[in-house]
Amino acid sequence: MESPTAEQIDKSHLRRRRIRRTGVSTAVIAICIVAISFFSADKPPAVTAVRAFPHLRIRLPVVFTNAGDRTNRIFVGSQLGVIHVFPNDENVSDTTVFLDIEDQVICQGEEGLLGLAFHPNYRNNGEFFVYYSKAGDSHMSIISRFHVSKDDPNQADENSEQEIMRIDQPFSNHNGGTLAFGPDGFLYIGLGDGGNVDEAKKNGQDRSNVLGSILRIDVDRQQDGLNYAIPKDNPFVGINNVRPEIWAYGLRNVWRMAFDRENGRLWAGDVGQDNWEEINVIVRGGNYGWSLREGQHPYGTNGSGRRADLIEPIWEYNHSVGNCVVGGIVYRGGKIPALRGTYLFGDYIANKAWMLRYNDRSGRVASVSSIEGIDNMPIVTFGEDEAGEAYLTDAFGQIFGLEEVGPPR
Repeated sequence: MESPTAEQIDKSHLRRRRIRRTGVSTAVIAICIVAISFFSADKPPAVTAVRAFPHLRIRLPVVFTNAGDRTNRIFVGSQLGVIHVFPNDENVSDTTVFLDIEDQVICQGEEGLLGLAFHPNYRNNGEFFVYYSKAGDSHMSIISRFHVSKDDPNQADENSEQEIMRIDQPFSNHNGGTLAFGPDGFLYIGLGDGGNVDEAKKNGQDRSNVLGSILRIDVDRQQDGLNYAIPKDNPFVGINNVRPEIWAYGLRNVWRMAFDRENGRLWAGDVGQDNWEEINVIVRGGNYGWSLREGQHPYGTNGSGRRADLIEPIWEYNHSVGNCVVGGIVYRGGKIPALRGTYLFGDYIANKAWMLRYNDRSGRVASVSSIEGIDNMPIVTFGEDEAGEAYLTDAFGQIFGLEEVGPPR
């Protein structure tokens, strides 16, 4: 890619910030062009997206994951309410329906089956968890536990559902929906602020409810009549009028978050409102500013300037670049060694995807460059197989993998 001209760069949108020694980001770089690199030696290689399973198309594939059970199978969750399973073979031409709860799911706008996570001990206990919008209940999000059937590893037991949590959503958008088990074995739940526009319900800074937050719960225990327990080291345990499930808050709509399988760092994409999309590194008890701030910028009539208690994104980009960030994964596969440690993310509306190199030593984003081969592909989600190889899906039902095509550019 050619270097941008001076006219292409709005210097008011380009900033650098340092990371606190605690590992909490205080802010970073804003960008108004597709890719700018600050440290050429730390650029990832040139990478292109290619069809990984060219004979497959899955309707509305919003989750791509694996069971971590050493079978190397791929699981894809459809927003319609169906989970597909198939072998990790580029020649595969059909899927098996692992779970079909379409009659329980309302798939409309941003509602639907939005999250899927397999228990860390799935190989032994057969438990997995699903986040979906419940048909017949106005804007109700359900998190449920299911079990695989006893007789067929490619078939879930539809009658095994146990509701873990209900979340009343005031509107049909900003449902979040990502489920992810952390390296601590607890289940993390990414939520939006409840929807509409301009944060109509002001949930981002309201910790008396769970909206606008990332939650952390223990699904292996039950407590106080709940089908889950609160980990004792959650940051707000014992504080009056604060939901103890909350791990971090001040978020607008977390659309995809994922743990780095090597160091356990939690990355999240947070969809913006008027001007800014952001990438955050999530930390215990962190307040990410919404709706006092959008990215690094004061938001609305009551917007706030920079404050020590508000964590800034490590990366933001303006709506001249894209309008709907899709949080991704940190690449830890073996197919492209030079890509290891690089964060991959995209934008649903802009039909673009990027590789972000984060420098732990300097505490800064070292470079951001484009993933090639993406043209008119509304990116929906990222995921990885058991080996850590990266994949992304688009709204047309296609699944893409990555291939190295040359040295850094």
